[in-house]
Amino acid sequence: MEVSTPVPAHGGPLPAALADGVFPAGCPSRTVLDHITSKWGVLILLALSEGGQRWSELRRRAEGISEKMLAQTLKTLERDGLVTRKAQPVIPPRVDYSLTNRGYELTTLLVPLVAWAFENADDIINGQR
Repeated sequence: MEVSTPVPAHGGPLPAALADGVFPAGCPSRTVLDHITSKWGVLILLALSEGGQRWSELRRRAEGISEKMLAQTLKTLERDGLVTRKAQPVIPPRVDYSLTNRGYELTTLLVPLVAWAFENADDIINGQR
């Protein structure tokens, strides 16, 4: 995937491919965006950007995620080709999760977004009060 030059901070026209393609209801990018920008999707992707992790590590890392939501999120990200699941033939069972190359490519874009959200969260939340 090739990324075009960023839009200036003051806004401006979107690249033609985005302006014509991402807004229609049937655009497949909407499904992908839903998967990768969900609260849990972002947190799992960020956790895995630090390296492979086991189920229990991911569950501890993403505080508040239920087992069901973790399983669903991992399955979705695996199906999307962003996460790899590797079952180890040991007892007790061990499953490791890691990012694919596409997953790492995505996290290089997500990390600045999450960093911005983290740095501005207090001001934004306090501004709502």
